[in-house]
Amino acid sequence: MRPNSAFSLNETDALRRILCTNALNFDLEVATEYHSYSQGMRHYTYQDSFKKLYAKSVELYRSGNMDKSSWFDANELAFIAENGWRVQDFFDYGEDQVHGGEPSYEIAQSIEQVRRDYFLHIQKSNTSEHRIEAAALPPKPEAVDGIEWLPRIIQKAIGKLKGELCEEIMYCCGGDRNFLQTHDIHPAEFLRLVWANMDNHQAIIDFVKSRSPIVKS
Repeated sequence: MRPNSAFSLNETDALRRILCTNALNFDLEVATEYHSYSQGMRHYTYQDSFKKLYAKSVELYRSGNMDKSSWFDANELAFIAENGWRVQDFFDYGEDQVHGGEPSYEIAQSIEQVRRDYFLHIQKSNTSEHRIEAAALPPKPEAVDGIEWLPRIIQKAIGKLKGELCEEIMYCCGGDRNFLQTHDIHPAEFLRLVWANMDNHQAIIDFVKSRSPIVKS
């Protein structure tokens, strides 16, 4: 293993290309070729590293740097890949935090913890090659049992869990936050609900109806 500072420009650029595009042939074995030299990931303290990247993303976006491909060094890119995340995730959090003050760090971290758990324990650190495009999502006004946005956010949650959302789609965007706040459901709680009922959408619908302060049974 080489020292942390011993990164070639080609290796860093390769990691950036992998993480900043929707390369459908990317998986952890491919990434390993480029970041085998990085420090082994510390699972016990991964949240500390996530917090630093979140804060860095907010500051970079606030400073006017919109070139997400320049945001992270090779170690940081390796850490992002090893946890099943995307550079786009951090860009989205930076953008929304600067422009709207949310989602908070705490909410962002809790969302990405669920994604990380699914990636490590269900996908066994293998990145899905499938991508969900925005046009494939249910329309925003589509409703189920009279609840608008629910069909859409269910599909977005599945895509988030599996790491299959294209870069144009953000789980917990403004529309998602409005839905979740309206029905009093935490974004990470909804992800875990969908994880537990991925093949039983009626259970998800029933939960939302029982939790929501505005839905009449």
